[in-house]
Amino acid sequence: MRGCFGGCSFCSITEHEGRWIQSRSEDSVIREIEQIRDKAPGFTGTISDLGGPTANMYHLNCKSEEIHAHCRRLSCVFPTICKNLLTDHSATTSLYRRARQLPGIKRILIASGLRYDLAVQDPEYVKELVTHHVGGYLKIAPEHSEDAPLSKMMKPGMSTYHRFKELFEKFSRAAGKEQYLIPYFIAAHPGTRDEDMLNLALWLKQNGFRPDQVQAFYPSPMAMATAMYHSERDPLHRVGYKSTKVAIPKGTRQRRLHKAFLRYHDPNNWPMLREALVNMGKAHLIGYGKKHLVPPTQPANHESSRRTPARGPRPGTALTQHTGLPPRSQGGERNPRGKAAGLKKKRRS
Repeated sequence: MRGCFGGCSFCSITEHEGRWIQSRSEDSVIREIEQIRDKAPGFTGTISDLGGPTANMYHLNCKSEEIHAHCRRLSCVFPTICKNLLTDHSATTSLYRRARQLPGIKRILIASGLRYDLAVQDPEYVKELVTHHVGGYLKIAPEHSEDAPLSKMMKPGMSTYHRFKELFEKFSRAAGKEQYLIPYFIAAHPGTRDEDMLNLALWLKQNGFRPDQVQAFYPSPMAMATAMYHSERDPLHRVGYKSTKVAIPKGTRQRRLHKAFLRYHDPNNWPMLREALVNMGKAHLIGYGKKHLVPPTQPANHESSRRTPARGPRPGTALTQHTGLPPRSQGGERNPRGKAAGLKKKRRS
């Protein structure tokens, strides 16, 4: 399939593939799986992904082509799912079941991004997905925990995430499988303040997440958030000379701070986070308790805690400004030092 009607402001898939979902027939997909099975060297029976730009938009579209032709919504799912959008995942479920029954196919995984706000509309699809097509971990992208940044991203709130999480855990238990959700988050997105990132970090710690790989917003071409980044205005609403400015994390230090909040557990980020918490009036979050974000000291075995004794130049080493030579004087000459200075004076005379 091609296309996406999600319309996330930081993504340009809608712009270069369109909002109308173009889906291949089920037979076409099955033929390609059979070709991979029969022709791919070293094929082990596992299809690593059966999806597209989004895993669960296969054959989902507006119920009327006429309505779609006149529609001016930027997204079919934000701020709420459009009443004219078909959310029945039966075509996707049927494809999964048929592909799974092919001879020589041991397992089919779903690795494409999942729109969990659509998935919760069809619990039967979630059950099929969780029972047969998750390889232990399922990646989803809430992107943030706070409503202000989410409204600029055109993403659903965390209540939808929690609804999907309940279904995911319910069907995982029913299948007798130990599986986990891996949420993705974005740092330094337009509309994100330091306080928003702090609240996200606290949410991550409260829920036991310690992200390893995190992403910071990059103003890529054709994305709505890029216009937001450069103009400091919100193009999702009418823009005028009186429009309120959008908070844009642009400076290197602030962008690094936002990323550090996502990796609050990394000791390398603790000094920056401690300083930021003090400046934000949140020094009470520095400590060793469960309710604290970062400890007040570095680990004993951490690089920043080790003191390396100062070493002077080894005997016979030529002196430079980096190894002990005094700095230049204002007249452009070095301060005289021992015989070397005397030799220079003789040569000049």
